[in-house]
Amino acid sequence: MHNSRKSTDEILQETLVEMENIVVRKNGSIILDSIDFKIKSGENIAIIGPNGSGKSSIIKTIIGDYRPIADTPGMVFRIMEKDRWVISDLKKLMGIVSGELQLEYMRDISVVEVILSGFFSSIGIYPNLKIEPYMLQRTADIIDFLEIRHLASKNISHLSTGEARRVLIGRALVHDPMILVLDEPTNSLDLKSKHVFRETVSKIASTGKSVILVTHDLEDIVPEINRAVLLKDGRIFADGDIENILTADKLTELFGIPVEVGKDKGYYHAWC
Repeated sequence: MHNSRKSTDEILQETLVEMENIVVRKNGSIILDSIDFKIKSGENIAIIGPNGSGKSSIIKTIIGDYRPIADTPGMVFRIMEKDRWVISDLKKLMGIVSGELQLEYMRDISVVEVILSGFFSSIGIYPNLKIEPYMLQRTADIIDFLEIRHLASKNISHLSTGEARRVLIGRALVHDPMILVLDEPTNSLDLKSKHVFRETVSKIASTGKSVILVTHDLEDIVPEINRAVLLKDGRIFADGDIENILTADKLTELFGIPVEVGKDKGYYHAWC
């Protein structure tokens, strides 16, 4: 009998995102220019750059919020090997955590409802949404995985910023997405919250889930991330193995100031 199941090697070779010569325009200005970028299944990637470099724009393009200019010569844009998606279907394959999303949730919604809402891409749970038993079980499993059982009975508006960020990770993970996108995830977190958050991301990345981390802070890059993409002025400035990309010379040129780079216990540090 023919075995149709894919091997681990085949799965790891699957292309989740394929972008070639992508150009994106917003308000009359080009915000992404000639972007060539691929993500394989299981890859963990850090996208790094100064403010205004295009980090969030490349994420918004991947999740369908921004559209590439369709008649650009040589343009290729495929998500999971398809070039046409219903945006709501596409977003069900991705889990997204951002500061913008957290602002949307600053209201009286229970932690359990926040996580459940990841199944519906909604803000909270509405009366017409049908909650299946497997959704409740998956929510409970995610709460245990993230070690936030002590928060489950609270409303998200009553949590600290760091606690709320972990709950939003639960929302992003509950529907088992192909890619977890973290857009500037530690902004506004204190030192302890940053530490806990990074440990959480490290735990997720070690499970084989593809993680895309968008940041300008090298300390956010957990040891499981082994590829770095540097963005500057809407273009890819460098892309490759993290050891070869996160160098003092490249970061000095990227940020326009003298930068030194160190590494301790698997974590990078940069200073001027």
